[in-house]
Amino acid sequence: MSFRGLRDADPLDTSVLVLQDRHRSHLVDTEQFQEVLHPRQQMRAFLGMWRMDPRIRPYVIRAGFYGIYRLGHVIIDWPLITSLVERWRPETHTFHLPVREMTITLQDVAILLGLRIDGPAVTGTSVLDVAGLCVELLGVIPPDEALRGAAISIRWLCQQLSTPAPDVDDVALQRSARGFILALMGSFLFADKKGVHVHLCFLSLLRDFTHTASYSWGGAVLAHTYRELCRASLDRRRGISGCITLIQLWSWERLHVGRPDFRRQAAYPAPPFPHAVRDDDADIVDGDVAEGVADVLPVQQGVQAEGEPEPALPLGCRWRVPLTRVHNPSGVLLLYRDQLDAQTLDQVRWQPYIGELVDQLPDICLASQDMWRTMSPLVCFEVVEWHRPKRVLRQFGMHQEIPPACSYEQQLHRVDGRGRHQRDWSLYHAPYIALWETRAGRIITTPPMVGLMDFHDPYM
Repeated sequence: MSFRGLRDADPLDTSVLVLQDRHRSHLVDTEQFQEVLHPRQQMRAFLGMWRMDPRIRPYVIRAGFYGIYRLGHVIIDWPLITSLVERWRPETHTFHLPVREMTITLQDVAILLGLRIDGPAVTGTSVLDVAGLCVELLGVIPPDEALRGAAISIRWLCQQLSTPAPDVDDVALQRSARGFILALMGSFLFADKKGVHVHLCFLSLLRDFTHTASYSWGGAVLAHTYRELCRASLDRRRGISGCITLIQLWSWERLHVGRPDFRRQAAYPAPPFPHAVRDDDADIVDGDVAEGVADVLPVQQGVQAEGEPEPALPLGCRWRVPLTRVHNPSGVLLLYRDQLDAQTLDQVRWQPYIGELVDQLPDICLASQDMWRTMSPLVCFEVVEWHRPKRVLRQFGMHQEIPPACSYEQQLHRVDGRGRHQRDWSLYHAPYIALWETRAGRIITTPPMVGLMDFHDPYM
């Protein structure tokens, strides 16, 4: 597609971008689309309600979610998220920019969030015995008012499981840890449009923490993030949910637009120690864009056992930095649009994860690096979205050729968790899960990229 900027957003060739008449960019000059998207993430609220008991910390580490907890709440720049959504294309799962296509890949998820990408798909059944499952794995039966179908209230989980008694046994501590991880998923990784419930299908994967850590949680988070980007980019949507922090961290690592001044924070890998939540550390949509310090994990003494080292943290933790107070989000949105429209090749960090920056990352961040370039479907229960690194090979230091045509599988977007669907998703999506299981056979490789791509290159 020849890029002409959002002021002239319609593509010259609609054979690939078939959804332009529904796409947000089609209406970007109307008054309605001068407003920023509304937030659908509740990480700050969750961390304010649940101070992690040090006794459940080993279970959270074993399950593979401690890095997410330490990342905490990052202040969201909603004009930045909005300007990126306007450039997201559901047909290709990429951002369409003046420098051509870029996207969030499994590499970004692994390095920024520290989640495993190479493992069994996150899938299973949504046909659940809610009471039985909760008694077995949480030790409590939720009342009807704490449930929305097979989704459970995050606030109720916090009220019931956040403060285990001093003399409880390991079984009770494991139940508390499951509740913590489940609430972390619902408020951050897989947040829905309200961010106050989490589906209990995830609980069924938390029986054994070692087995839990083997799943491709990174693939599941990326599938969910792709789906939410696709939804937000179409049909006059006013909000976006999912792992919005991932979108912002990806942008800060690779693009110059809206990036915080890194000189104002301590050097990585020693991020500021968690401090108490402040009233002014909130996401702001219709008022200020962002204010205060981004790390709002509650103060906790004795989280680490004596002599036990703090686990290495994912790279995303280095972005817990102050953001500038801005009084006009709509004006900032217009600024970001203009800056992205004027973007040049030398303003992009094509390979930000190199050198000393990644030397001290946990092993999970750099594991299975070949899988970063797999052309495979990503699976998260009802959600299936294609991972297409072949369209963004410059992000892997490889020469970018003209990508092949990709078909937009509209039927996949019609399948979601809304409503009261009762299905075994491992059977419903069996063909896509089988493709994921053979992901190692679809690793994309091309010659290395030498310098910046010439403007006259056939791809450009």
